[in-house]
Amino acid sequence: MFDRSDVIKLKKDINVTDLSGEKVMIDFDSGKYFMIKGSGNDIWDLIQEDITVEEIIKKLLAEYDVSEEECEKSVLEFLGKLQEFSFI
Repeated sequence: MFDRSDVIKLKKDINVTDLSGEKVMIDFDSGKYFMIKGSGNDIWDLIQEDITVEEIIKKLLAEYDVSEEECEKSVLEFLGKLQEFSFI
């Protein structure tokens, strides 16, 4: 589980292609591919450089009309998936 002060760092170099507003990510090491859209695109763009969970949440709150609780929950879920696949 992440804390708001945790710094998110990419571990892997993932091949990412933009396709009509969605990102297709290919992990050549595992042979798996993933599609992300919506705020997932924004989070992916934000973590290209080291950033804290708090900064991600603040930037998304400025973009989207959602509650802070909902935003935090979504960010933590997305980051959890990235961690599960060893991307971060």
